[in-house]
Amino acid sequence: MTTSDKGTAVVTGASSGIGAIYADRLSRRGYNLILVARNRSRLDALARNIADNTGRSVEIVTADLRNKADISRVEELLRTDVSITALVNNAGMGATGPLLSSDIDTMDKMIALNVNALTRLTYAAVPGLVARGGGTIINIASIVAIAPELLNGVYGASKAFVLAFSQSLRHELEDKGVRVQAVLPGATATDFWELSGTPVEHLPSEIVMTAEAMVDAALAGFDQGEFATIPSLPDASDLANYEAARQKLMPNLSRSVPAARYTL
Repeated sequence: MTTSDKGTAVVTGASSGIGAIYADRLSRRGYNLILVARNRSRLDALARNIADNTGRSVEIVTADLRNKADISRVEELLRTDVSITALVNNAGMGATGPLLSSDIDTMDKMIALNVNALTRLTYAAVPGLVARGGGTIINIASIVAIAPELLNGVYGASKAFVLAFSQSLRHELEDKGVRVQAVLPGATATDFWELSGTPVEHLPSEIVMTAEAMVDAALAGFDQGEFATIPSLPDASDLANYEAARQKLMPNLSRSVPAARYTL
């Protein structure tokens, strides 16, 4: 496709932060947009700005993806709009407090958004992408997917799901023309931190990346063919070695007898 004919990208959590920047960058790459978030006024302002600056078509969908009726509306859109060529699963919530002192109902809501909604939207989108010969799924995970002890344990586990789900999707779809990328940001300067209980101003400045830099790096990783992109990682071979160690385990993860060290 040319830069003026990339189809339509659906971006969730698009009203601010990482999602809003993905919307801007994808529109500049030639995508029309469907922007999904709860905040109608922010979506309206973002849509006007993008349309004015890029000339792309921008549709907005006001939805809380923890609400069954709302997510059903978005699923139906993903199933039926044949112009859709990309889905950016960015909507999510986090937590920074210790696991055992966290409110379980809040943790349940986080699982509903970070895991259940992402899974349902992906299931809604992928069959159409496959039928139309290809497309893109970008799942926003986090570095806590591989370092869950850094923040709240349920948050880390939810993002580990995103990474594992993305790995499985990549394996299943790689011969069907659908690209899958998992993005693992570190600390990023958005309202995520304020909403999660730790204002970003409380973090050491040397570990915090701007959202613009994060998204631009993630898209550069996508252009380079990466499956997993960690924008702040200086040496890509470190991630390659991590994956190589995982692959080395594969042949021996399931065998007919216990390992010798477990036999008395």
